[in-house]
Amino acid sequence: MVTRDLDIVLYGATGFVGRLTARYLAGRADGLRVALAGRSRHRLETLRTDLGDAAAAWEVIEVDAHDAHALRSLAGRTTVLATTVGPYVLHGKAVVRACAEAGTHYADLTGEVLFVRWSVDEISSVAQTSGARIVHACGYDSVPSDLGVLLLARRAAADGTGTLGDTVLAVRSAKGGFSGGTFHSARHQAMAAANDPDARRVLGDPHALSHRRGEEPSGGARRPRGLPSRLRKLLPVQRDPQTGRWNGPFVMAGFNTRIVRMSNTLTDWSYGRDFRYREVVDFGSGPLAPLLAGGMAVGLAGGLAGLSWGPTRAVLDRVLPKPGEGPSEERLAGGRFRMEIRTRTSGGATYLARVAAPYDPGYTGTAVMLGEAVLALLQDRDRLPARAGVLTPATALGDVLIERLRDQNFTLEVERLA
Repeated sequence: MVTRDLDIVLYGATGFVGRLTARYLAGRADGLRVALAGRSRHRLETLRTDLGDAAAAWEVIEVDAHDAHALRSLAGRTTVLATTVGPYVLHGKAVVRACAEAGTHYADLTGEVLFVRWSVDEISSVAQTSGARIVHACGYDSVPSDLGVLLLARRAAADGTGTLGDTVLAVRSAKGGFSGGTFHSARHQAMAAANDPDARRVLGDPHALSHRRGEEPSGGARRPRGLPSRLRKLLPVQRDPQTGRWNGPFVMAGFNTRIVRMSNTLTDWSYGRDFRYREVVDFGSGPLAPLLAGGMAVGLAGGLAGLSWGPTRAVLDRVLPKPGEGPSEERLAGGRFRMEIRTRTSGGATYLARVAAPYDPGYTGTAVMLGEAVLALLQDRDRLPARAGVLTPATALGDVLIERLRDQNFTLEVERLA
């Protein structure tokens, strides 16, 4: 990579998650050449002042997400560019293209299947030629899922127990929220699905993000085996036969599962050709558990339908958080999350991975994950997997990001059960 006069550019720094990420980097980027970028110089300068002495020397750069010329100039100045500006399908294409063309490493927080699919189709080969690592989904979408499954696959390979088969992530507990930007992205993706048959086809394909779609199962996922598996696929609420606990749908599963499958493809199906993956929320085993799980299923279905239809979307727009909005410092301080991922390997072994952190998942936790991904792209380039192009957190950052997150009080561990 040619010499650049900046190490890190944080684009979208004045948004809610952008500010949290800037604050995190201010405590971790001592001696690095950092710039804050966005649409408003005044807001950027205010943020820099609020960050204190650690950011006093940081540059501020006013640039619009649709100014391709200015973005190319910006990308050419820095080694790593991180962006928190969504919806990415609207405001992210020129940014990521500029990085791919300049050979600039890139990280974002997208949870948008349509944007990542566009990225794979349009810029992956450009980034491979330039040497840029384009790393999508570096927040709660989808670092815990992606790294947790990577740990399972690595452990099974080390033990010689084969590849992964049925694998289920369960959200055991989570306290926190989703940013206004997340809802705004979901809104635009729902609108696209309602109006565009091609978008619906992509969103309905479990392997939509595969770089080698023609080598994946035809028509999407493999046909479920046996009556219980078929019923489980149809019903959004199930009781786990092993634990007796009730599971409901997880709002982020539609994106996370595709990122994890993308990691499998990018590593030549190292998780296994029979790898089957899904994500759920654990509601416990009490008498109210099935009702709570059912309520979650109805709520998610209703929310998706509401975002897809103009009149109800207008109502939801009045009550959902706006881009740039977020909770108080007090609420952020009480955030946390804990996930468990169970798998059974082709050799018959069972494993459990635990991924947890004492942070609000969608806000402070996401800021830590994005911040450490950026620092890994900058400071650990020689230790990262020798890959370029459109990548996932597991395939671009792998063990390096795992180590970094453990140092920030994340739990990332695997236990063999049988």
